[in-house]
Amino acid sequence: MRNYLVKATGVAILGLAASCSQNLDDVAVTDNTPNYAGAEFVSNQVLVKFRDGVLAKGVNVSAQALDLVKGQLAEVINTSSMAQTAAKHGIDNPGALALLNTGVSTSEAISLLRQLPEVEYAEPNFIYQHDVSNDPAYTGGSLWGMYGDATSPSNQYGSQAGEAWAAGNTGSSSVYIGIIDEGYMYTHEDLAANAATNPGEIAGNGVDDDGNGLVDDVYGWDFDGNDASVFDGVDDDHGTHCAGTIGGVGNNGVGVAGVSWNVSLMGAKFLGRRGGTTANAIKAVDYFTDLKTRHGLNIVATSNSWGGGGFSQALEDAISRANDADILFICAAGNSSSNNDAGAYYPSNYNVDNVIAVASITSSGALSSFSSYGATTVDIGAPGSSVYSTLPKRQQGQVVSSYGSYSGTSMATPHVSGAAALYASANPGATAAQIKAAILNSATPTASLAGKCVTGGRLNVSGF
Repeated sequence: MRNYLVKATGVAILGLAASCSQNLDDVAVTDNTPNYAGAEFVSNQVLVKFRDGVLAKGVNVSAQALDLVKGQLAEVINTSSMAQTAAKHGIDNPGALALLNTGVSTSEAISLLRQLPEVEYAEPNFIYQHDVSNDPAYTGGSLWGMYGDATSPSNQYGSQAGEAWAAGNTGSSSVYIGIIDEGYMYTHEDLAANAATNPGEIAGNGVDDDGNGLVDDVYGWDFDGNDASVFDGVDDDHGTHCAGTIGGVGNNGVGVAGVSWNVSLMGAKFLGRRGGTTANAIKAVDYFTDLKTRHGLNIVATSNSWGGGGFSQALEDAISRANDADILFICAAGNSSSNNDAGAYYPSNYNVDNVIAVASITSSGALSSFSSYGATTVDIGAPGSSVYSTLPKRQQGQVVSSYGSYSGTSMATPHVSGAAALYASANPGATAAQIKAAILNSATPTASLAGKCVTGGRLNVSGF
């Protein structure tokens, strides 16, 4: 399953439609085989984790494994975060993950590799898709997701951000949010002031100054294109829209205001025009973990408005490394109108402490018709229908700043990411667990969410 954008009359709705570059319906399911039926993934490619200590130092894949699947080593994924975790546990880490191109089908390769005693797991390389201010859109009534009882009684189902702003909490540039998505337009008129740079990197010198293996990753990194360009034009609309909801500059007399007026935004682009892979999602998650653990950036959360595929141990491990680094993983519950308790949706269904799964509500407080839900697997609801935010637009051959409305759990997620930034700015040193507890414990009970999510309520940041 995949998310897609249907654009009409200036409004985009994130929905779900079947899309198969290939799927794993034909995998024989046993007690030890996860059910990947219908999941989209890269054909003739597998991610393999070998057991600790079974390979010689410097060897990333066994010859037997390659021969078995008629394969070639495509890439070794060995991020700084993986190496740090291995060192912490005294593990020799010659290559944490091997990405193999196979001469047999993906399903056959997985079945064969799992029979080898040296293989810890083998899995598909899944494909994911995108799930008080003087700013005109706020004063004009367009930003219903920022309103609350006091600021606009007729729009009481918003995040109550207006109340937090009125109390003097508008965020802080010392707080970083990582946007794992498409790229985002960091030059946008309503985002540029909050666009953060990597303090360990010198722009344009062609050198990997901070030693993370990436050259000139000043505003972040494009893991889909494997370059430093985290904004590649109007196709990066989804990531730009999410960025505006998190941290559109407030009180600047321009456009919109994000939940957190002041915040430092950085991008890790892994969604390209054909979606993004598990391999690149892992690199994106670990990128921010490394920036925090090795470089000391105060990254409190990553915002993840995407989903699809099946269970990936490798991606869950990356999210766990972020959890160990005290970084929240805030993610979309999905847009299939389904119960995630009954049918898992990833990454929101990963059972890791730092995950916050977000459903979407409308301006009338109803659960959005497209929104997935789950009494035990979805945490909270937030504004996600007809959300107005920042966009790039092509005009006279140039990409310029623009605005528009999109809908989806993709739009609800950045409201909660902005809330994490707002709480962290008012409570310096708060742990990920404390920030998550504050967000969930302050939820306002909402009839449409009763029995549909853990809190039974919607986002309320008025006390942050």
